[in-house]
Amino acid sequence: MDLKRKMSFKKGSGTGKNLSPEEQNAKVGECRKIIGPIADKFPTLCSDSSLLRYLRAQKYSTKKAAKMLKSTMKWRMEFKPDRLKWDDVAQDAAAGTLYRADYLDKQGRIVLVMRPGIQTSNSAAGQIKYLVYCLENAILNLSPNQEQMVWLIDFQGWSAASISLKVTKEIAQVLQDHYPERLGLAIFYNPPKIFESFLTMAKPFLEPSTLKKVTFAYPDNPRSCMIIEELFDMDKLETFFGGKNTAGFNYEAYAQKMREDDQKMANFIDSGCSSPSNYFNSDVNESQQSDDNDSEDEISGDEGVCSNLEKDDEIIQGQIMPCSQHDSKNEVLEPKNGERA
Repeated sequence: MDLKRKMSFKKGSGTGKNLSPEEQNAKVGECRKIIGPIADKFPTLCSDSSLLRYLRAQKYSTKKAAKMLKSTMKWRMEFKPDRLKWDDVAQDAAAGTLYRADYLDKQGRIVLVMRPGIQTSNSAAGQIKYLVYCLENAILNLSPNQEQMVWLIDFQGWSAASISLKVTKEIAQVLQDHYPERLGLAIFYNPPKIFESFLTMAKPFLEPSTLKKVTFAYPDNPRSCMIIEELFDMDKLETFFGGKNTAGFNYEAYAQKMREDDQKMANFIDSGCSSPSNYFNSDVNESQQSDDNDSEDEISGDEGVCSNLEKDDEIIQGQIMPCSQHDSKNEVLEPKNGERA
């Protein structure tokens, strides 16, 4: 395919269903009932707004949404994304391959800048950990009326060796399975011709709903330039995206900002205040109030929660017909309107 001709600008999430507020509330209540008492350990993850994201991701199937959310609970208990600190990921951030921009788009959304062409880390685990840290940080900084973010991806210097299909698959799984409806738009800026082959190979593990949020932009395409100008303040946008900002990524300044955000998180927890964003995981409170080394009781408690999640997951799984199992290849061939990212 010709990516320039396929370039388009898409708005909205396109869930395929428009439920009334009353119907949404009923779905939220039903989903919370399926999840059960374990929701108390994740009060924000099981908040109305969060449950609605998972419901939209599963076309308002309460059983599938509950199953998906419980999978996220288990993942958060094991991966502990809310306990990541800047010093845990600083090495992977040094080259400026991924960072939160110091500007928002014109809709007020957080912008994550990605430059895979200058990727220097060979550690897949390190790349995933840093991505998760950035997602958590971006969500912390979302304004109360925003749930989504924009990914702005610069392909300058990109080659097939810049990122493996394995890492791409892991990134897609993390985003689609555990951060549903957090991606509002992904702009692929000036990808080379060879990227077409890479994208074709990556499509089987990308949800159609995620692909619908991707738009291609090129510096020599008038339509692309118009889209960029509609979305961003050109005085703040970096020059490698066609903007006027020549400052670029400053590692020392960015590190200081991230450490301040880490401290902001700790201060909110210690003061007992609520999070400044719509998203706040109660596990952060527990981890910050404890010592760096978890006690045996805490570890035992986490294991108990994971065990309960696995048992509940088996029950929910038994209630879902086998034909509802996810088949990414079929979904790519026959796009559906569900939302996963």
